[in-house]
Formats: sequence, C-alpha cells, structure tokens
Amino acid sequence: MLSWYFEIWRTISRCSFAKMNPLATLSIVLGAGFSSGLNVYATVATLGLLQRFGVVHLPEGLRVLSHPLVLGIAGVLYVLEFLADKFPYVDSVWQAVHTFIRPPAAALLAFSAAGSASEPWRWGAALLAGGIALTSHGTKASARAAANLSPEPLSNWALSFGEDILAVWLTWFATAHPRVAIVVVAALVVVSLFLLYHLFYFLRRTLRKFAET
Repeated sequence: MLSWYFEIWRTISRCSFAKMNPLATLSIVLGAGFSSGLNVYATVATLGLLQRFGVVHLPEGLRVLSHPLVLGIAGVLYVLEFLADKFPYVDSVWQAVHTFIRPPAAALLAFSAAGSASEPWRWGAALLAGGIALTSHGTKASARAAANLSPEPLSNWALSFGEDILAVWLTWFATAHPRVAIVVVAALVVVSLFLLYHLFYFLRRTLRKFAET
C-alpha cells in the first residue's frame, strides 16, 4: 500500500514540475551563479537534493547532481568548508584557493543547465554565471578579510552562517520563483558591487595604518 501511494506521489510530482522553460533556466543560471560564489558545495548539494526528492525537475544536464556520489562529495566538502571558515587564518587561505574554484564551478553549472540551448547561448550563460559568482565571491572574501582583522570570532561566525543560509535559500528560491529570483539576484549583484568597492578601500586604509605603525 505504501509503495502504491509513493508511486502516486511521484506521478503527481512529474506532472507538477514539468521541464524548465527558458526563464526558469535563466533563474537557475543567475541564482546558482551567485550562491556558488558564496558556497559552491551548498549550492550543488541543494540542487541535487531538490532533484532527488522530486521538488523540482532540473534541466537534463544538472540531474546528475542528485546522484548519491555527487551528493556525498558535496556534503563532505561542505562540512570541510563549514569548519575551515571558522578560523581566521585558515579561512583566508580557503577563500584565496576558492577564487579558482567557485567561479569556474558556477560557469560549469550554468553551461550544463543551458544544455538545450545552442552553443553560443550556453557559453554566454557560463560567462554570466562565472562573472556573478566572481562578484559574490569577491564580496565574501573581502568581508571575511575585514572580519579576520578583528580578534573576536563572532563576526566571522555570523558571516559564515549568514552566507550558508543565503546560498541554500537563494538556490531553492531560484527554482521555486524564477521571475522574482532574477530580480533578487540583480539586486544582490548591485549590493555586492557597492560593498566590494567600500570594503576594498576599508582594507586598503587598514593595511596602510598597520604599515605606518
């Protein structure tokens, strides 16, 4: 009896969540791009779990994210990042290394998500997502560098939890509310650029003061 109900639920899920239209795909490209810049492992795990439990049917190229092996690796790497970014010096190294991981990973996700489009559009989506991921990653890394200058750990921990929550929420939101998510990501990019500009000058002034003492 339980298996019968499960089959009905799966059938309803397939009917409720049809193939993603171009707008929904664009939402994933933008949303996953921004959230990958914050935490690419949380982004991959969230997309994979949404697909695996039938909450949404991802584009064909992203359905592999629901494979247990991919979910397991993403989960382990997320735990490592969760632990690493709680310690200032380890966090600084981690952010520097992930400058070469998060944007390319976001570009790969976007390229896979746009699998039904022509090659120029797929490459355009990859470049767009990579640029957005670089923006969010740059803002995150700069904010962490500023927080790491403080001896107390609470600011760094608060940033860590906030970034993870935003990454998971935005990934889900991009699949659930595509139109609104596109606007939200655009606003987040503008805010990130504003913060990045001011954080850059804050760090430069702080380092100059350290050099003068």
